Amino acid sequence: MSDVKITRWWWVRHAPVTEDGGRVYGQSDPPANVSDTETFRALAAMLPREAVWVASHLRRTHQTADAVAAQGLAKPELFIENDLAEQSFGEWQGQVRSEIYGKHGLPHNFWLAPARHTPPGGESFVDVMARVTRCIERLSPRHAGRDVVAFAHGGTIRAALAYACGCSPESALSFAIDNLSITRLDHIDPLGPGAAWRVNAVNQPPRIDRKAMGHAGGGSATA
Repeated sequence: MSDVKITRWWWVRHAPVTEDGGRVYGQSDPPANVSDTETFRALAAMLPREAVWVASHLRRTHQTADAVAAQGLAKPELFIENDLAEQSFGEWQGQVRSEIYGKHGLPHNFWLAPARHTPPGGESFVDVMARVTRCIERLSPRHAGRDVVAFAHGGTIRAALAYACGCSPESALSFAIDNLSITRLDHIDPLGPGAAWRVNAVNQPPRIDRKAMGHAGGGSATA
């Protein structure tokens, strides 16, 4: 139908941090390692032009956006959304990650804590889901029918998937979300009765179409 609007969310997890020392960083603010220019070139080729760009307030997302723009994708104004920040792990931030897993974590290394557990001075993953949902529900109608590129975090993107898929917080923590991967979620029609979400890609690694590059006369590149 001609009146159906599809708002395409392109979720990009930030580049890996330069050095975390095996420690929990959560909402602390270490810088990102943006030296992998080939991966950023692939991201710049895959992401849409003339999109709305949003990011959390943490600098690793801003550095990731800047590194993508440096590889040829025109950068629009970057809107900062605090609700898209990583989960705050409170007093756990700065502690050795393996020790947190051993004392408080799940029986696997998908996440630091059960979805409904609140670290001291922090927030639970359920809390993250609530604020990410709030942001999506505010921005989707505002940018209806457009592409939204969101530079965010592993927890943020898992929360967006939980919202789009209607899955439980515990199930959402099972999604693998790698650094610099793309997760594509389409919102169809305005929010309200009849609205739907379509999942197009989860944790998609950026890849350069080498055949197309060769056809265009591009040089060779390493694998």
